[in-house]
Amino acid sequence: MVEYLQERREGKSKANEDEDDLDDLEEEEGSLKPLKTTFELNDTLYAEAELEDTDTVYLWLGANVMLSYKLPAAIVLLKSKLEAAQTSLNNTVEDLEFLREQTTIMEVNTARVYNWDVKRRRERREKEVARLAASNKSDQERS
Repeated sequence: MVEYLQERREGKSKANEDEDDLDDLEEEEGSLKPLKTTFELNDTLYAEAELEDTDTVYLWLGANVMLSYKLPAAIVLLKSKLEAAQTSLNNTVEDLEFLREQTTIMEVNTARVYNWDVKRRRERREKEVARLAASNKSDQERS
């Protein structure tokens, strides 16, 4: 379940990054003014930059790979990656909901088995007490 939670968190952040990149590119495509953007330098460090008018962008694909794309191709790529990230996130959310349901069902069933065992022990104890009482009564009658 921890893996699902991590995947959900990472999926949300990846979807947000793709969405931000796509918004930046779509804004840039229709205008000739410089593009202001924020980019990640480190996990916790971001920088703002103003980019001159360009028809090429560089996208970080991961695994130490960065490629240059023309704006229309980059937009298509980012849209497809965003759709894939959203699909993955939706699947992860569904899986988490299923796991929550299964956890609840397991807890209820465990409680039922425990209660059944308590009831069974109580009945055994009551039978034993009744048997001992009957045994003591018959012993007293013999004496």
